[in-house]
Amino acid sequence: MLVHSRTGKWAARAVFFVLFVPLFAMPLLVILAASFTTNWSGAFPSGPTTGHYAAATGGDSLQALTTSLITAVSASLLALTVGSWAALAAASLRSRGRRFLDALFMLPVAVPSVVVGLAVLVAFSRPPMLLNGTSWIVILAHTILVTAFAYSSVSAATVRLDPMYEQAAASLGARPSYVLWRIKLPLLLPSLTAAAGLCFALSMGELSATMMLYPPDWTPLPVRIFAATDRGSLFTGAAVAVVLMGTTLLVLLGVSRIRTRASFR
Repeated sequence: MLVHSRTGKWAARAVFFVLFVPLFAMPLLVILAASFTTNWSGAFPSGPTTGHYAAATGGDSLQALTTSLITAVSASLLALTVGSWAALAAASLRSRGRRFLDALFMLPVAVPSVVVGLAVLVAFSRPPMLLNGTSWIVILAHTILVTAFAYSSVSAATVRLDPMYEQAAASLGARPSYVLWRIKLPLLLPSLTAAAGLCFALSMGELSATMMLYPPDWTPLPVRIFAATDRGSLFTGAAVAVVLMGTTLLVLLGVSRIRTRASFR
């Protein structure tokens, strides 16, 4: 949009494709190609097959996909609830209190996720909160890791809200709870759906903390991918990775449609 000449537009497109394809698209295309092959000894794959998807869409892999979906949805809802509540509370605080909440919620993403996993493991491996060996410890770790993104997204949207709507409602006698549910939250709905999509995508792909925490009966799909590639089953792992990417994209497209409808209401 900033380039007006025809030559400049073509040059901008060429630069985009030169940078985009090698850095972003090519690794994903390689994974996709590997999922349909039985051998890759040269520059190009050989032995086309769809057999890897039988293992990637059934048995333990299907159970792992279900586990990932339940974990991601649960963590996203919890993170959205806690992060939104904290962002709304921070908006009413003074600058010092707001900075404290910002630092508190951004701390988990400021350190490696394996540190968060270790902290959760140590904190919840003994009574009174014994979660080690259960699915809840994985969901809790994912929630801690993605809440920062929900908080920052809703906090930024809260700052941009026009206070005129709240003031008009308050002047007409609306109670604070009514203003929150009928005015603030509907105005924040596009940001809430965007934060939910981001939290879901991050949770679906989380591996480092999960590797330290997951019990044998709660194995998310990224762990299955790591285990397959670690055993040397690279092509099966690629097929499972494609299933993970496809599922995540489908959910994000659904969230995007909800966000678009919310924006035009």
